This record gives sequence, C-alpha cells and structure tokens, in this order.
Amino acid sequence: MERTTNGIQLNVRDEGKGEPSLLFLHYWGGSSRTWDPVINSLKTDFRCVAYDHRGWGKSDKPETGYSVHDLAEDAEALTQTLGLTRYVLIGHSMGGKVAQLLAAKRPVGLEALILVAPAPPTPINVPEAQRKQMIQAYQHREAVEF
Repeated sequence: MERTTNGIQLNVRDEGKGEPSLLFLHYWGGSSRTWDPVINSLKTDFRCVAYDHRGWGKSDKPETGYSVHDLAEDAEALTQTLGLTRYVLIGHSMGGKVAQLLAAKRPVGLEALILVAPAPPTPINVPEAQRKQMIQAYQHREAVEF
C-alpha cells in the first residue's frame, strides 16, 4: 500500500495485528522486502510495518531530502499516519542510524529500540575511493546480484 508522509509517497507493508507494533527500517540499498522472513515469522503476534525509504524500492524518489534527519522524519510521520500508539523501532545498518536519531527524540508511543548491525550514529570519514565505490554499488543489476 502507499502512504503519503512529508509530501512523498512511501511504499508500506503493514501486516498482522497485536501490540506493540514493530516498525522495520531497512539498510542502505535495501527495501521493505529485506524484512520479509522476519515479518512472516512475527505477523501472527505483532502488527509488522516495513516500508521502502524515500528513493528506494517503490517509494517516491524526490530530488532532495535524503539526509538521516529526513529519513527519521519520514519514519516518525509514518507512525502518526498509521496510528501506531505503541511501537518498537527495528533498524538494520543505515536503518539503525535512522532509528537511533528518531529514538533520541523520545517520540510518544516508542517502547523499545532494536538495532541490527547499525551504522554508527555519527558521520564517518570514508576515503574518497571507498565513497565512490559505495555510490556506484547499486547502479547496475549485476552489482546487486553479486
């Protein structure tokens, strides 16, 4: 399903029922599908929500707005749009960085934070060659399939 938050449409998977709800945030280069096996195991006991961050998967790809702050604002707005009153943030890698930033705001309804191999919460100094490699990592199907 599509949900509009912060002026963009996000592709959202919302399955199951039960509280607290689980809000899954994917890694850089991932999508909501990253969490399929986990959601399939938990949706009988919990409401499971996963979405494609802006720019990824089937979500809108605006020209700007890709900072960690923007992604955290999207996640927070989505909790409100979906009416999540009690939820757990679960973030993997970049999603963990986004989850940490959102959790630091202590939003109403947040009950727990689970980090799976999170990216560091602060910027890291990446050498230029590695930065170029990361930027180009998902430009071709062959790189993704490898």
